[in-house]
Amino acid sequence: MDYKMNTIRRSTLSQQVLERIIHLIMNGQLNPGDKLPSEMTLIERFDVSRPVLREALSSLETLEIITRRPRGGTYVNKKVGSNPFEAMLALSINNVPAVIEARMSLELGLVAIAAEKISRGQLEKLKETIEQIQANADSNYGRLDKEFHSIIAKSANNPIVEGMIDSLLIAHEKTDSLIPYREPGITVEHHLAIYEALKKRDPHESFNQMYRHLSFVRKKLLDDYEADKKI
Repeated sequence: MDYKMNTIRRSTLSQQVLERIIHLIMNGQLNPGDKLPSEMTLIERFDVSRPVLREALSSLETLEIITRRPRGGTYVNKKVGSNPFEAMLALSINNVPAVIEARMSLELGLVAIAAEKISRGQLEKLKETIEQIQANADSNYGRLDKEFHSIIAKSANNPIVEGMIDSLLIAHEKTDSLIPYREPGITVEHHLAIYEALKKRDPHESFNQMYRHLSFVRKKLLDDYEADKKI
């Protein structure tokens, strides 16, 4: 298939390549399950360098839009067609303020519902992640932090927002990768407060404690983001 691709000449090249591939998917020129053209073909059609293309493809893979198979080519994931929310997230993945705000919007609503629905087993798993963060304070505990938020999101047990939960976890990975330094004491304090509110089945307190936590994360991220923009 010969795709219609415009030449890219502005500064944010990898983001523009990412956006063009997303638009090809959204307008039906690429469909779930399709194999992308070779790297050389994409380089020529987009008029960009190999590093720029690979950066864009890496972002798309992180977002679970594509899958790269060793010696097998690159494919559009089959589930993309059923979850357009991920494609929308991909278009703004380098807009850090938008990503963290999207995460807050989703997670604050979910935590209030989780206060009504979370099971005893899920509460126990939440407590375990907090204890493991305490025990691994000197390491990169991002996986445990993601697991904590994942348990809460999935405990809402709502099939309508299931695709949004997947995107929430992708957004969590993106924001987690940007955190300039970790403060395990504060993380544990915030997570414990959220856990206690959920254990009490108090949606208002759960919302307030999650808002306190995510506001802290947002400030840390945006302070670093604005500092980088000034360099």
